[in-house]
Amino acid sequence: MNSRPAAGGGRWVEVDPARVARWVAGFTDRHGPPSVSIQAYGLLLTAPDGATAELHTPPGAPPTDDVPAFVAEATAPRRIGLLLARKGAVAVGVAEGADLVVSKVDTRYVQGRTAAGGWSQQRFARRRDNQAKAALGDAADLAVRLLLPEAGSLAALVVGGDRRAVDTVLADRRLASLAALRADRLLDVPEPRHAVLVDAVAAARAVRILVRDPDRDARA
Repeated sequence: MNSRPAAGGGRWVEVDPARVARWVAGFTDRHGPPSVSIQAYGLLLTAPDGATAELHTPPGAPPTDDVPAFVAEATAPRRIGLLLARKGAVAVGVAEGADLVVSKVDTRYVQGRTAAGGWSQQRFARRRDNQAKAALGDAADLAVRLLLPEAGSLAALVVGGDRRAVDTVLADRRLASLAALRADRLLDVPEPRHAVLVDAVAAARAVRILVRDPDRDARA
């Protein structure tokens, strides 16, 4: 389970779908039986002591109205697409539940920044921009070949890496049907490699929970 501070207070935890029921049981033990309300993002648990937990529906899962249904949908295997893009590297894949069943990683050289100044710096900057554009064009072609044929079977498309790079790839008109499946979640990943793509499956399926406690030093 991963945890990090949340903007505006509280903390985000990411919980494997199979552990969500246990996590909710632990929250109940620490804070008392919570009330449950339906929200646009999923479910809000409000405990008697004032602690709250926002359970965000994972990508591709339908909305639910209680915790047992939420857990059932979170753990249900579904087919999701993955698109990771950063600088000169892209990784695309399709996951069936927790298993990566389709994958492809492509890298293309993009020149690093130069410390030179003047005309030379401008020339290198133009070359770098052209290399980056070509790399993202290749990324779009790869998505067309591997992901587009799967679009009709995908519950969602989860993206990661550099938002600008991802936006550029999905702006390709050929990928309109994939862009329509894009989940709100943006995975924070390093330069895409096969191992990064494998790890991204778990991150894409994880249930994100925003926890706020009356005592900020308390731990959920």
